[in-house]
Amino acid sequence: MLLIYIAIIVILPILAQCIRTVIESNVKPQGFVTVIPGLFSLTYSENRGVAFGLFQDGTIFFAITTSVVIIIFSILLIKNYKKSKLFATAAALIIGGGLGNLFERVFMGYVTDYLSLSFFPPICNFADYCITAGTICLIVYLLFFSDFMKSDKKKLKDDGEV
Repeated sequence: MLLIYIAIIVILPILAQCIRTVIESNVKPQGFVTVIPGLFSLTYSENRGVAFGLFQDGTIFFAITTSVVIIIFSILLIKNYKKSKLFATAAALIIGGGLGNLFERVFMGYVTDYLSLSFFPPICNFADYCITAGTICLIVYLLFFSDFMKSDKKKLKDDGEV
């Protein structure tokens, strides 16, 4: 089962780089391509910051931070992949997406963003959405399937506060 999560971790950054290459070849020259009018377009953007373009030109800091997060989630995945498929999937998505953005940040100095939704102003990329999906899975896991919240609820109940 661990091999499936490793495959996800390997495939996601490769797919992210393939998509980036297609975007650079086909979208960058004109800047944007409308896919669904009024809803979705491909818009070329070089993001030298983090989410929403915040903290521009922090490439070294973000590369180090991303590397630390990837290492932590890799260790957690190896230790816990047998306990929960949801947690393992969340970790694999976060690691794979993180690696996709890390490669671009280290080798290009920026992350290429291109997915633009009319109802969500920031332009994102495939790796960002992998990280987002992984984070949502992680939150669902922590809230509903882990002991993370149960210990706090039990403590409150034991103290007579619930």
